[in-house]
Amino acid sequence: MTLTRATPPLLKDLNERTVLDAIRAGAPISRAEIARRAGISKPTVSLALASLVEAGLVRRSERDPDGPSYGAVFFEPVAEAALVLGLDLGARFLRGAICDMDGRIRARQDVELESPDADGVLEVASTLRGALVETSGLVDVPLDRAVIGVPGAVDVESGRVSLVENVRGLEDRDFRIELTERLGIPTTIENDINLAAVGERWRGVAQGVDDFAFLSIGTGLGCGIVLRGELHRGYNGAAGELDYVRVGMADEIDPCAGAVSALAQAHAARDGGDASLHGGLEPRGIFAAARRGDAVAASVVEEEARRIAMHVVPLAAVTDLALVVLGGGLGANGDLLLEPIRSRLRDWLPYPPRVDVSTLGDAAVLTGALGVGLRSALENVFVNRTRRAKA
Repeated sequence: MTLTRATPPLLKDLNERTVLDAIRAGAPISRAEIARRAGISKPTVSLALASLVEAGLVRRSERDPDGPSYGAVFFEPVAEAALVLGLDLGARFLRGAICDMDGRIRARQDVELESPDADGVLEVASTLRGALVETSGLVDVPLDRAVIGVPGAVDVESGRVSLVENVRGLEDRDFRIELTERLGIPTTIENDINLAAVGERWRGVAQGVDDFAFLSIGTGLGCGIVLRGELHRGYNGAAGELDYVRVGMADEIDPCAGAVSALAQAHAARDGGDASLHGGLEPRGIFAAARRGDAVAASVVEEEARRIAMHVVPLAAVTDLALVVLGGGLGANGDLLLEPIRSRLRDWLPYPPRVDVSTLGDAAVLTGALGVGLRSALENVFVNRTRRAKA
């Protein structure tokens, strides 16, 4: 095993990062409080602060916290030191947002896609980038990185996308390089449901949970898996592609939108075509009818809960998850689905995971993109600006 010596430059770098983390977590914050939280001496904190201020990452705060300060000087991070562009590519919309180093969203916009194909997405993404920068008022502040969530399996090394169904032309091309060139900034591509899981752990219902899955149920079925606090992509980047679980099986476990509509048609025909479901055999109408007390719709929802639970069981049995987060157009109906799902899991599993609905909704993917981008941008900005300051 190769050991790395704790050289003075390395220790200095670690101290500066520790101080920056303490400031980001507790701003506005004094030297004394930084030293207490970080567990390093006040003289060391002072040296780190001088370097961070010179690098443009930290500044003196004009805001004092509540209570007497006794002349202490307080510090805060420079929010504009790192700006990130997040994008969420769907079949109908391209969602975008810009956030700063504090994680505060400075601009947000959704653009409808006239044609869901890769070439059209490149054009829209470039236009959206400009509109977001202008709206944010940060025209003179460079963007550090972009992260886009796409509906397909992503090879992290090559950036190639596979298993795409609803956006034409994403496969068999280096879409990451093309998007980097079009946006003018380094761009990361990640599976959209993986990013939704990251978003939930950053700012949603999965905060503080190290082992969980984000299960998206809509026109398709996808899953983002987090184990020991890290995203699990799998060998081919295809972990969580649950649509393939049904291969070789009957369709009676499919919980997606098309199967739910077909199930409702079959139930309505069998029971004489209940008038409350007429014209409402799409998932939204089915769940609305169930809330009105329609018996046919209620039976469809009960079956939907069973099918979702059947997909949770193997995930929980193999990974011993603490939490499953439901998302997507169908998964958002927690008022009707949660209790029957939880009940079945209690019956079927010795250690059933907690099941909750996403608290981020359709912003989950975009939130995850911003979170991933911010982590990379902070690293890049810290290294680059401290190097410039030391030069």
